Amino acid sequence: MKEQFRHDTPINFETVSEKIVEMQLANVGSASIREIKRLIDNIEKATGDRFVRMEMGIPGLQPSLIGTEAEIEALRNGVAAIYPDIDGYPGLKTEISRFAKNFLDIDVDPGSCIPTVGSMQGSFAAFLTLSRMYPGRDTTLFIDPGFPVHKQQHRVLGQKFESFDVYDYRGEKLREKLESYFKTGKIHSVLYSNPNNPSWICFTDEELKIIGELSEKYGVVICEDLAYFGMDFRKDYSKPGVPPYQPTVAKYTGNYILFISSSKAFSYAGQRIGMMVIADKLFKTKAPQLLNYYSSDIFGRAMVFGTVYALSSGTAHSAQYALAAMLKAANEGRLNFVEDVKVYGEKARIMKEMFIRNGFRIVYDTDIDKPIADGFYFTISYPGFTGEALIEELLYYGISAISLAITGSEHTEGLRACVSLVSFDQFPDLEYRLKKFREHHT
Repeated sequence: MKEQFRHDTPINFETVSEKIVEMQLANVGSASIREIKRLIDNIEKATGDRFVRMEMGIPGLQPSLIGTEAEIEALRNGVAAIYPDIDGYPGLKTEISRFAKNFLDIDVDPGSCIPTVGSMQGSFAAFLTLSRMYPGRDTTLFIDPGFPVHKQQHRVLGQKFESFDVYDYRGEKLREKLESYFKTGKIHSVLYSNPNNPSWICFTDEELKIIGELSEKYGVVICEDLAYFGMDFRKDYSKPGVPPYQPTVAKYTGNYILFISSSKAFSYAGQRIGMMVIADKLFKTKAPQLLNYYSSDIFGRAMVFGTVYALSSGTAHSAQYALAAMLKAANEGRLNFVEDVKVYGEKARIMKEMFIRNGFRIVYDTDIDKPIADGFYFTISYPGFTGEALIEELLYYGISAISLAITGSEHTEGLRACVSLVSFDQFPDLEYRLKKFREHHT
């Protein structure tokens, strides 16, 4: 920062600098999401100033009363005293299967639908089990950019992974890129999110078909993270049993695991309840190497009675009743969960315009040949700054985000911005801070 502007920043310069030193971060820009959050918490407490907080992907809406009331009723009925079935409350498993049919247009048996302690436990369990299926297949392929904690899970497990930034491999180019990895024979699974965290790109049906065809050809399992289910607001995915449906690779392969979160689409993040939907074909697949670790060589049984049992013995009983009630309401057309979260898209549209007006640019700006959708996240950069430097500089202006560098993106000049915690009443302040930033950095 130029010396002459130190006394003109929206947040006190000395206090911000002091809190950065106190956190003992070697590099603010490369800090984890949780470290950035703690730093902002400390600055807000010391200054009394409210940040425009875009670092955390936390839902910003009230949870559905349908879920809350169902969970309260379940607790009153004493389910807290009873261990849940490891593979889930039967009523929930049925509603997950119905939800998959109504909103993804796929058929999956309730037995293949497993509630998990958030999608994070589902992915952890999947990585652990998939890595033990076949000799020589010891590597996960990440289609980046992506959620940094999935790679952290691999580090914790001591597992191998490879990755590539998909920005330059959209459309038919994706086929050759994926096949170059699959041909090595060491890839057991692929993970991506759709819509994507952090870029908000959305794979087309053509691209999902390519992924599915290669999955079938090479026997690679596709792990599809649907944390932002139905939130590509350019199309209406809200009507049960009526097209269009949420796009999914499950239409094109029988080797898939879907992770469906209740955190964003249903604003039920605090209860840590997610869904792992395993293709019936994969669920029944036999892999003899599994017997080295589990009592069964059937993938689904190894997953449920081996991995999930060892991790948590299932997920919270009462939260399963909440999710079952919300899914039932959605399946019956009584709960339009997509309409409830469209506010994220409206926020993104307004905020992106603000950033662009003040000299920023959108990094991931198109889906092949179409403008990127407005949704939960967007990506920004500013001329002359690396992403890491921009994060630290914006702290003095009361704006927080995370670096794209920690998401596997090759666009290290960029940041991921999340709209969920930014309220409409902060927009005038955001505009002022962005104008001040541009004034200081022309």
